[in-house]
Amino acid sequence: MTLIKSISGIRGTIGGPTGDTLNPLDIVKFTTAYAKFIRQSDPTGSNCIVVGRDARISGDMVRLVVCGTLIGMGYDVLDIGLATTPTTELAVRMSHAAGGIIVTASHNPKEYNGYKVYWEDGAQLPPKHADEVAKKMKELDVFDCVKTMDYDQAVAQGRITLMGAETDEKFLANVMEQVNDKAVVEQMRMVSINTESICTSPCLTGCVASAAAAAFGTAPIPASFEKSPRLMPVMTIMPNVAP
Repeated sequence: MTLIKSISGIRGTIGGPTGDTLNPLDIVKFTTAYAKFIRQSDPTGSNCIVVGRDARISGDMVRLVVCGTLIGMGYDVLDIGLATTPTTELAVRMSHAAGGIIVTASHNPKEYNGYKVYWEDGAQLPPKHADEVAKKMKELDVFDCVKTMDYDQAVAQGRITLMGAETDEKFLANVMEQVNDKAVVEQMRMVSINTESICTSPCLTGCVASAAAAAFGTAPIPASFEKSPRLMPVMTIMPNVAP
């Protein structure tokens, strides 16, 4: 499978020839190009980049390569671990980071992986900036421009900060601020699982909102959930149980 590059990042099947699939060298090159661009363009002056990942089997390998490359390029890393894409985006803004990376292949099957890159405002790079990252990637000499650092060594030196449930809690608190009828939401706890991207972090999504309405008798669960194996959520509803 040819390595797919777009304004959101890169994705492809794991392993295989460099430039044709997603392997560690491709990950290092793209991360280096992104780090170089952010260093030259970041208006915040921050030296931190947020990194999260979904639960794909290859996710930990990609995360370690990404973090090691960012550290080698002089950045500190806020590693939030397993996280949804919106959680990672919000973490960039809340931590005032220079940018962010979420290791995920989105809707693609499990043999794929990749990652999306973000600007200091938590949004995807504008097309002109994404083109600049792609240009820098082509110009890289892997024997001269690429630097990496061991993950555990970086943690020991304080270059990588590990975050966990507190990131999810901040995200959910932010979501709850946007909810009008909090009493309804607080009566239940849901876990929505996308069976293809395998991201299992608790989240409030359109699927959950529709399921919540169905649970309280105000709307049926959309038939599309039952017909689409990619969108079919596995939902656990526990009324009157605090999150």
